[in-house]
Amino acid sequence: MVPDTPALFEKKLRNQEAEEGSTVTLHAELSKHDAPVKWKKGSVLLKASNKYEMKQTGSAVELLIHSLQLKDA
Repeated sequence: MVPDTPALFEKKLRNQEAEEGSTVTLHAELSKHDAPVKWKKGSVLLKASNKYEMKQTGSAVELLIHSLQLKDA
């Protein structure tokens, strides 16, 4: 049995600036379609909520952060 190759970033996340109260979308492209993705801020695992929205289509992944606050930096 051949072990699975890990998914790698084809297009990495980029820093973005946005105004408080707005929504920002972080976008990345992976080397594998439908690879499982976990979003973290530091060591804290982010979960889908009114604040965080996760999307994945094939190898494209997105994290939307709603109602931005300074602590989201």
